[in-house]
Amino acid sequence: MLLLLLLLLLAPLFLRPPGAGGAQTPNATSEGCQIIHPPWEGGIRYRGLTRDQVKAINFLPVDYEIEYVCRGEREVVGPKVRKCLANGSWTDMDTPSRCVRICSKSYLTLENGKVFLTGGDLPALDGARVDFRCDPDFHLVGSSRSICSQGQWSTPKPHCQVNRTPHSERRAVYIGALFPMSGGWPGGQACQPAVEMALEDVNSRRDILPDYELKLIHHDSKCDPGQATKYLYELLYNDPIKIILMPGCSSVSTLVAEAARMWNLIVLSYGSSSPALSNRQRFPTFFRTHPSATLHNPTRVKLFEKWGWKKIATIQQTTEVFTSTLDDLEERVKEAGIEITFRQSFFSDPAVPVKNLKRQDARIIVGLFYETEARKVFCEVYKERLFGKKYVWFLIGWYADNWFKIYDPSINCTVDEMTEAVEGHITTEIVMLNPANTRSISNMTSQEFVEKLTKRLKRHPEETGGFQEAPLAYDAIWALALALNKTSGGGSRSGVRLEDFNYNNQTITDQIYRAMNSSSFEGVSGHVVFDASGSRMAWTLIEQLQGGSYKKIGYYDSTKDDLSWSKTDKWIGGSPPADQTLVIKTFRFLSQKLFISVSVLSSLGIVLAVVCLSFNIYNSHVRYIQNSQPNLNNLTAVGCSLALAAVFPLGLDGYHIGRNQFPFVCQARLWLLGLGFSLGYGSMFTKIWWVHTVFTKKEEKKEWRKTLEPWKLYATVGLLVGMDVLTLAIWQIVDPLHRTIETFAKEEPKEDIDVSILPQLEHCSSRKMNTWLGIFYGYKGLLLLLGIFLAYETKSVSTEKINDHRAVGMAIYNVAVLCLITAPVTMILSSQQDAAFAFASLAIVFSSYITLVVLFVPKMRRLITRGEWQSEAQDTMKTGSSTNNNEEEKSRLLEKENRELEKIIAEKEERVSELRHQLQSRQQLRSRRHPPTPPDPSGGLPRGPAEPPDRLSCDGSRVHLLYK
Repeated sequence: MLLLLLLLLLAPLFLRPPGAGGAQTPNATSEGCQIIHPPWEGGIRYRGLTRDQVKAINFLPVDYEIEYVCRGEREVVGPKVRKCLANGSWTDMDTPSRCVRICSKSYLTLENGKVFLTGGDLPALDGARVDFRCDPDFHLVGSSRSICSQGQWSTPKPHCQVNRTPHSERRAVYIGALFPMSGGWPGGQACQPAVEMALEDVNSRRDILPDYELKLIHHDSKCDPGQATKYLYELLYNDPIKIILMPGCSSVSTLVAEAARMWNLIVLSYGSSSPALSNRQRFPTFFRTHPSATLHNPTRVKLFEKWGWKKIATIQQTTEVFTSTLDDLEERVKEAGIEITFRQSFFSDPAVPVKNLKRQDARIIVGLFYETEARKVFCEVYKERLFGKKYVWFLIGWYADNWFKIYDPSINCTVDEMTEAVEGHITTEIVMLNPANTRSISNMTSQEFVEKLTKRLKRHPEETGGFQEAPLAYDAIWALALALNKTSGGGSRSGVRLEDFNYNNQTITDQIYRAMNSSSFEGVSGHVVFDASGSRMAWTLIEQLQGGSYKKIGYYDSTKDDLSWSKTDKWIGGSPPADQTLVIKTFRFLSQKLFISVSVLSSLGIVLAVVCLSFNIYNSHVRYIQNSQPNLNNLTAVGCSLALAAVFPLGLDGYHIGRNQFPFVCQARLWLLGLGFSLGYGSMFTKIWWVHTVFTKKEEKKEWRKTLEPWKLYATVGLLVGMDVLTLAIWQIVDPLHRTIETFAKEEPKEDIDVSILPQLEHCSSRKMNTWLGIFYGYKGLLLLLGIFLAYETKSVSTEKINDHRAVGMAIYNVAVLCLITAPVTMILSSQQDAAFAFASLAIVFSSYITLVVLFVPKMRRLITRGEWQSEAQDTMKTGSSTNNNEEEKSRLLEKENRELEKIIAEKEERVSELRHQLQSRQQLRSRRHPPTPPDPSGGLPRGPAEPPDRLSCDGSRVHLLYK
């Protein structure tokens, strides 16, 4: 669109008639102005055109303007904008435009003084000279003249310092500080000397607090809130009054900042990174030169995205600073589409959380804990082998450089083991030392500060806690001094008297707060400025431990989302590891040898069933076969064939068929097994049920024994089959079977590769599978148990109408036992495809074989050995097997009746013996009561007076009657 607009602007030039325009040249009148080249170290901004469009044209239209721009610390000298004239030339072409290096503009102003520029105009170019003069009551500190040469001033910028009051007349302003000299973060070891150094520098300046002298009162908090509470009480309740509190360590700063609001005290921390301290409602008077720990999180997220990691894990020490930092990280990674898969925490012992990280296959791990706890963590990391080419640890960068080599009696790992465990980890660290070698407000560069501080320390910086945070502590004193200087008016009468401050003076506190909030200066740690929450913004340094020492691999500016990468990162495996183990899904298929073996047995069983069915149909005219209800036996043979045929789909899986065919195979399994069981077992159950119904009843069933109506048997079988068909049809329509996947625990391959095998197994299932199986198994189980009961009850019954019911009972026993055992076992072994298939298929094969052999082989043997091939019409002309069968039946009935009679006789004899014994007892009693009487002349026994004549003769007759 812009190119089209340009062509429209050029169109009048192209369409102008010849000779128009007076004395203009043909090129000028027809094409406009030719594109000119930019100056060295500079460029030209073409308004409204892209780079590609500029390359595509050679001329620009009349009235078009271009603008010169320069790179780096350079500015345009000469015309900055040129315009295309109607004659085809650019304006001011007689004056060249150059990009010239300029010197810093900060030298052109001087606080409390004046600057005089000679040898050039603004900006200051090569050869320019500045002279510095201070206002009255101030004197110049530094060189009074500086010359610009190749973009650099010849001398450091001076400053005007107020003529100070002598030390003997200056009033003391006290600072209460808590330095952690030991504990989780022993930052006071370096921060306290840095603060003392800053106090010396501030107190020596004449332009800052000329009438006051800052003094320090400090204690060792040991990074322990309990210890800090004790010393905070002493600072507040003991004279002199402290105008500000300076705690270090987040847990201590939280305690101090909450209490300070009640005492109208400003709190300025040099070593607190807890994100919770950014809460202005909870900590209204809190400032810190140490940036918030959340400043690490944008850097971490940027690195996660750089290396393509989508899954990370975390482990933290249970303190507020790390918990709030981790909460902030969780929100940021969610916005970036990254997932924290596992989050662990510990109070003092990290053994269990580290084991959990190993068990959960954590690869990219963010660790948030203090230095002393870091040694415990990585000792456990070494024991669990949670390091190496598969793992990356992200740690906090404010530990001492040799933190993993420091002797710690609380761990049982050697220095070599610790060095091996921490190799390759990444640290993110706030840039606490100005990387540019520029002079700060104290007139020192960052390198000069480090050299000066190193001389004050009693041991090597790497062994000194808080050495990295020392620039923050140094700049904290300067921020405080500048704020107090602004509050007091720099010695003028317009300010407040700092000596009037007390814990009830809200006015002075508010003025100090406003001065602190507006702080902005260059310190040894970089540019110092506080945001609305009192925290400081800074760059982040990214380092990696390589060969036992930390190497810088990049910087990140979160305010501009700018990642500066040095490409010096090194990885144990040659490249950044994956954020999770590469999972290879593999299906567990049925053993083909087992499937083929069982299929052969099933095929032979089907052949046997066909042979038995053919035999039964061919000999259906034989009386012996007719008396066994051959049609029911035919249904049994068909049912066995269907059940054996179900073995084939039962063994089909993803090795043989595709995913789309799996539901049909599932339905085939269900229907073949269901119908096979109903036909095979149902016909045998019908036989045994009829025998039990007819021959175990009383006299009312005698007429039933003479005649048997086959249609009732067939109707019973049809009812059982119909119930199965109805149930299966409803199941298939309402909740059809489909392919489901069972996933097992991951397995490690034998090779040392960063992959994991995820075994899976295919199943036939439905949404309400357990409900349907409960209905099916419950119904079939009742039939099996009832069949066992009926077979046991009719084991001694003999009937000519169904002459093979004992064989049927034996087959029912075998089928029921196999089914009742196999069904629960296969459910338990469903996750073991070979075992489950072996149990189920072999149960089907064996039950079918047993049923066919028990039912049909005896018939074949009898017809072959005895030659009983006659039909019913031929058999009635002989007195063969039918007569013999009747005689045998009568003989068994007589024997049974005889046993019952013998039992009755034994009971009667026992009763007679009892009555005789009672009679003798009565006679003896009667003889004692009455004297003997003379014998009867007739020769009989003596009788009592009231005794009937026939009393004594009744006993024999009764006994005789009993035996009748």
